[in-house]
Amino acid sequence: MPMLSRLPRRACRALTVAAALLLPCGAPLAAQAAAMLAPGDAFPAWSMPDQSGKQVSSKDLAGKTYLLWYYPKAMTPGCTAEGNALRDSFPALSAQGVEVLGVSFDEPADNAKFVEAQQFPFRLLSDDGALAVQVGAAESRDQATTRRISYLVGPDGKVLRAYGTVNPASHAQEVLGDASAGGAAKASGAPAP
Repeated sequence: MPMLSRLPRRACRALTVAAALLLPCGAPLAAQAAAMLAPGDAFPAWSMPDQSGKQVSSKDLAGKTYLLWYYPKAMTPGCTAEGNALRDSFPALSAQGVEVLGVSFDEPADNAKFVEAQQFPFRLLSDDGALAVQVGAAESRDQATTRRISYLVGPDGKVLRAYGTVNPASHAQEVLGDASAGGAAKASGAPAP
């Protein structure tokens, strides 16, 4: 890997993405990622462009419960399965007061294609690596892809639930179960169902 350090960042990411795409779906991309945040921890402040290039920030979501789901690469089988499950559960998640936001290292244009192809009703954000490193989705900003993790963040900006191991097919139902169990409602002061 020493030769990779002499390549431009974009070239390093392209090579790492190519290698990652050769891994079986769901295989870990990094041996050890940064530590995950725990329930009750304050989620770091952030600002990232969505698929249209519009900046979205944690300040915009103050007072709301949101799911930030990190996915490795747009339009890949596991990420598509996870996104489609969240899309299909979107009405139920919205009814529980949960806003869904996908995050990856993909460029906004790639995320726009992903949103259009899958008809996602939620925004996809482009992380430059800064937040990913802080929340355990990546070991470095130079990584080609993120780990598949998620956070359910409460209206007070604190972590309600951290998902360090995510099954793309069942994650949406897991989040819905947590939101339905009162995690989102309790944090917002609304009565639990």
